[in-house]
Amino acid sequence: MTRKIGMTIEEAAEYTGIGRNTMRKLVEWHKLPVLKVGRKNIIRTESLEQFISVNQGRNLLNRDEVKGV
Repeated sequence: MTRKIGMTIEEAAEYTGIGRNTMRKLVEWHKLPVLKVGRKNIIRTESLEQFISVNQGRNLLNRDEVKGV
């Protein structure tokens, strides 16, 4: 099985265990970079994994506490 280089918000939420609404907020807050393709937001797997590492132990629901990548 090959590893995807990008995922939709729904796929990224399932991959990380983060809720879809929280994932959407992170994108809206510009904490997680996306590639817009029409109405879809594509998140690079590499960016998502880096985001998780940088924000380990932080409250992702607190906009001021979350570090962007």
